[in-house]
Amino acid sequence: MTKTKIVINTIAKVKDFVNKVMKYDFEVDLSSGRYAVDAKSIMGIFSLDLENPVDLTAHTDDASDFLKDIEEFIAK
Repeated sequence: MTKTKIVINTIAKVKDFVNKVMKYDFEVDLSSGRYAVDAKSIMGIFSLDLENPVDLTAHTDDASDFLKDIEEFIAK
């Protein structure tokens, strides 16, 4: 399991993020506060508070390629 924080604060970024996450066959969750959604669901993502960074959990042991693919979204 891999965890990080990401920033996806525009409609275009959400669309781009979901397109990248859909390429992977493992589960990816996003959570904000006490709410958690499937990171492959655009509607689910829009139900979160995107004003602040959200927590990402990738359910895989080898997330190196995935993290490179979503590098532009990782909170710095």
